[in-house]
Amino acid sequence: MDKRQKLLKNWSLLQLGLENGDWSVVSGDASFRRYFRIKNKHDSWICVDAPPEHENSEQFIKIARLLENVNAPKVIAQDLNNGFMLLSDLGDDLFLPLLNEQSADQLYKSAIISLVEMQNIDSSAKIPLYDAELLNIEMELFRKWFIGKHLQMELSINENKMLDQLFTWLTDSALEQPQVFVHRDYHSRNIMFIENESPGIIDFQDAIHGPISYDLLSLLRDCYIEWPDYKVKEWLDYFLEQSDWNLDKAQFVQWFDWMGLQRHIKVAGIFARLNYRDGKSNYLKDIPLTLRYIVRQAEPYPQLEEFTHWMKQTILPKMDSLVRVQ
Repeated sequence: MDKRQKLLKNWSLLQLGLENGDWSVVSGDASFRRYFRIKNKHDSWICVDAPPEHENSEQFIKIARLLENVNAPKVIAQDLNNGFMLLSDLGDDLFLPLLNEQSADQLYKSAIISLVEMQNIDSSAKIPLYDAELLNIEMELFRKWFIGKHLQMELSINENKMLDQLFTWLTDSALEQPQVFVHRDYHSRNIMFIENESPGIIDFQDAIHGPISYDLLSLLRDCYIEWPDYKVKEWLDYFLEQSDWNLDKAQFVQWFDWMGLQRHIKVAGIFARLNYRDGKSNYLKDIPLTLRYIVRQAEPYPQLEEFTHWMKQTILPKMDSLVRVQ
C-alpha cells in the first residue's frame, strides 16, 4: 500500500466512524484516478484517489449532485485539498461482461431509459458547453496522435484540407442538434448492472452540455463491443420512442452517424495518446473497431466520399501493415 493509499484509507475510516475495514483495489482508469473499496460486515463504500494536480474532484461532485435522479454514486465525504472522495458503492457488475444476445435488449433498454432521464436535467448553465472549440480540439487528436504519431504519416496539403472540411461539417452537425446533458463516456464499461434497480452510472465527471445524439451513439457504437446494424437501429428507434424530444428520425440518424464520426475520430486519437504519452498500451487493441465505425458511419453520405475513400485506400492498409509488424 503506497503513501496515498494509506492516507486515503485512514481518512475514509475516520469519515465513516470505523476503526478498521477490509481494503481492496477496484480499478484505475484512463485518467489518474484510482478506486478502492472499504467494507465491514454490513456495508461497503468506494474510496477515490484523484490527485488534485491532475483531477478536478470539485467538478465530479458538482455532476454527482446533478445526477441525483438517476442511479449514480452519492458523494458521502470529500477532501478536495488531498483529492479524496468517499462514495456510495454500486458494486462490480459492469454491463460489458454481461452483454450477450440474450441479455442485450433488456440491458440496453434500461440504459436508454436512464439516458432519457439524464437528458431531462437542466444543465445548460451548470456545466461546460460542448462548443465548436472543444469539438475541434478533440478531433485534432486524430491528426496529431493517431495519424502523426501512431501511423507516422505526414499529411499532404489536400489531405489536411479534406480533414479541415470534414471537421467543419461534423462540428456544424453537432451544434445544430438539441443541446442536453451529455455524460460524454456513456458505454458498457461505465454502466453497472444492479438487480431490481436502474443501471448504475459512473465516470461522469467530464459531463458537458451538448448534442442529443452523443450519449446514445457512445452506448450503441461502443468502442469495446460491436453490435449488428439492425440491433443498433432497433435501439435507436426505442430511444426515439422514449425521448421527450420530438425528433425527426431521418435527421436524427444523420446526426447520430456524424456524431459517431466525431467521437470515433477523437477516440482513435485518444487511444494512441494513451499509449505514447501515458504508457497505457492496452488501448491500442481497440483502435481497429473505432476505424471500422468511422468507415461505416461515413459510407452512406455522398459528401463524405473523398474521406471514405481515403480511409479505405490509405489509412486502413497502413493500420493493417502496422498491426502485422507488431
